[in-house]
Amino acid sequence: MKIFHQTLLTTVAVTLLFNCNIALAKTEPQTWQNTTVAVTPVYQTDPTIKLTLEQIMADPDWLGRTPENAFWGPDSSQVFYQQKRPGSEVRDWYQRPLNSNDNGVAVPLSQLHQMGSVNVQYSADRQWQSWVFEGNIFVRNAQGQITQITRSNITHRDPQFLLDNRLIYRQGWTYFSTDLTTGLSSELISLKTEDKPKAPAAPSGYLAQEQQKLIGFVAKNQRDKSEQHQANSALRAANPSLAPVAAYFGKDQQIVDASISPKADYLLVAVRKAKPRNEKDIMPNYITETGDIAAEPVRWRVNDFKPEPQKLILVSLTDGSQHPLSYTSLPGYNEDVLAEVKAENAKAKGEKYKSDKIIRDIGLMTDWYWSQSAMRWHNSGEQVAIMLKAFDNKDRWIATVDFDKKALVPQHRLHDNAWVNYAFNDFGWFNSSNTLYFLSEESGYSHLYSKALSGRKAEKLTRGTFEVSNPTLTADDNYLYFKANVSHPGVYEVYRLNLATKDTEQLTKLAGMTDFTLSGDEQKLLLTHSTNLMPEDLYLMAASPNAEVVRLTDTVSAEFKQLPLVAPQIVAVPSSHTKQPVFSKVYYPADYQQGEPRRAVIFNHGAGYLQNSDLGWSGYFREFLFHNLLAQQGYVVMDMDYRASKGYGRDWRTAIYRQMGTPEIEDLADGVNWLVENANVDRKRVGTYGGSYGGFMTFMALFKEPELFQAGAALRPVSDWAYYNHPYTSNILNTPDIDPIAYERSSPIYFSQGLQKPLLINAPMVDDNVFFQDVVRLVQRLIEQEKQDFETAIYPVEPHGFRQPSSWLDEYRRIYKLFEQNL
Repeated sequence: MKIFHQTLLTTVAVTLLFNCNIALAKTEPQTWQNTTVAVTPVYQTDPTIKLTLEQIMADPDWLGRTPENAFWGPDSSQVFYQQKRPGSEVRDWYQRPLNSNDNGVAVPLSQLHQMGSVNVQYSADRQWQSWVFEGNIFVRNAQGQITQITRSNITHRDPQFLLDNRLIYRQGWTYFSTDLTTGLSSELISLKTEDKPKAPAAPSGYLAQEQQKLIGFVAKNQRDKSEQHQANSALRAANPSLAPVAAYFGKDQQIVDASISPKADYLLVAVRKAKPRNEKDIMPNYITETGDIAAEPVRWRVNDFKPEPQKLILVSLTDGSQHPLSYTSLPGYNEDVLAEVKAENAKAKGEKYKSDKIIRDIGLMTDWYWSQSAMRWHNSGEQVAIMLKAFDNKDRWIATVDFDKKALVPQHRLHDNAWVNYAFNDFGWFNSSNTLYFLSEESGYSHLYSKALSGRKAEKLTRGTFEVSNPTLTADDNYLYFKANVSHPGVYEVYRLNLATKDTEQLTKLAGMTDFTLSGDEQKLLLTHSTNLMPEDLYLMAASPNAEVVRLTDTVSAEFKQLPLVAPQIVAVPSSHTKQPVFSKVYYPADYQQGEPRRAVIFNHGAGYLQNSDLGWSGYFREFLFHNLLAQQGYVVMDMDYRASKGYGRDWRTAIYRQMGTPEIEDLADGVNWLVENANVDRKRVGTYGGSYGGFMTFMALFKEPELFQAGAALRPVSDWAYYNHPYTSNILNTPDIDPIAYERSSPIYFSQGLQKPLLINAPMVDDNVFFQDVVRLVQRLIEQEKQDFETAIYPVEPHGFRQPSSWLDEYRRIYKLFEQNL
């Protein structure tokens, strides 16, 4: 067995860079240090190897096939994970017993249903487990016996144990319960987006009434229908063997989510008006199997999408009654939170806006980034908590329900003048008390809070200039485990909070990116760990401080381990505009301080809200290797976590509110100055590139600051934010009908006249994220402005994330050529 003490997994070199106060929120104590940090390799490398673009952009199987979707087995004695099949997109499952000495063995296809799943559910007494495999429900008892509950080609979802140990699950929006003792399966309730059937109505109007009097057949038929309806109603009320009457929510409605109490006495459901597709939202696909052009359906544009408000309904499973829950008890439900924005835009039009109270559109917190349900029942079934958000993105509420009054009771409000984050929204109940725990950014950083239903204010449980995520509560309410970047913004370790003493203990010291999953018996942690120089693998440790770390898998290829890779140093670049520095990766060539000033490239990561200057393995692994290739050839390369990036607190995230492309380019300018002053870089030989949000930044830099870079490559870039999607864009820029100023201030197409330096635009044509139309419109704009220093490369079969190695190679050959010719 390969056993590594924590300090031997990676070696971390730390040197002091400069002194500066980096506290973002006055209420938080400073923890991050302004240090230069780098990870050194732990394998023997071959310094004679020279990287090539052909190798870097080849099918990534050559790097190794890292574990994916790992989870604990039902008995906590083994873990399961997926691994990509060589040369294929198929994933196979592997089983790794904790007492094994290898990477594990493939799980036979005939035994896949026995694995459990990452979302295994426990009964209240923890004697039963349930999970879904290929759309069917399975249970396992305390003796390890597995029973299949459903066997169907129809998908079943969301297994849940009731307090009486019945198991419920749903098929579509019909809920079934299974008595694990008798095996009886019953329909619990069916949710219908239809109008409720009505009893035959008495004839209305002169002709109908006369028809009843004159034609005996019609009168008898009317009586028969009425009597049959009454008989059916009486039968269902009196005979317990029949399924209950369905719950009807009206035609043209769509169910957003629903959740049943562990006592099976109430169901909470959110509905909204069904929204038909917009026929304009299509994307031409020119390379098809038939040879024809296909019109692929794609997402709404933010300019066109209008979210439908949701209705929250409490349904009694005892008598079938429905009780709409009003949002009027939520503080701020009728505030005009965008009054200042509307006034500014009205003034620009020569108009005057008069603010007034409005009824805001509200619904469940169901952002794409967030996987847990926004409805959380206490395990006693006595209470339910709901996380709600305003569709203007400025408020998040946690509320409970007064079942007697059939009303929402607000417990916590998080308001943000910019936008409430779509991350850091985990919440739940303590098991042994009517107390909530949740994450909130209200102090400026994501931290843990608790709120007793009997208390007036929430209690803050963690504090500091760091971000808390992935809170995991133990069954005995003794500990909350979490992940955080306490010591450095780029170093993520596992911690736990002692809920009795309120003390925090650090569990891992691996100096990279470490994620965790607590075992079912809550005695062990499954770790997924990586560094800048080493992709993810699985590790094991006891769930206690200073425990030994055992490596469970080693899936990195021998070919990759031999590469003489340059470890980027994480440096804190002083900012001209904020107290906090801009943490950035810098790749140095050998002897970079010797000789004439060097060429340099600044890479702009995508997504905006993403952290790339950390010490973990990057999702941009091709770019990481490309930057090493550039460093081998004498370039200095910088990768900045510009303002808007993840990991640095609320103020860093929201700096771009209503002005995308302004703070980020200011940070790039500080990056260029730092390279010139500290890394022997020639100011006149610096280029930039990036994809998606990074492509947008390349546009903005070359258009608005034409002397900053000598060349730039914009890959799958946004040129006009009004054409991007609603969930992402409306957070940052509101919507075009309310805030056109923000869109015109933030969209590159309005600044294209500033282009003076060579620009490469690379555009995939079947990109259903950033539409090819973005590039087409900008290119036409550049043509009409008679610009000469740009060229466009199109990729007919590629989506937003390229799939073909040949496309990756073509793209990066062009980027490399651009820099070689112009820097």
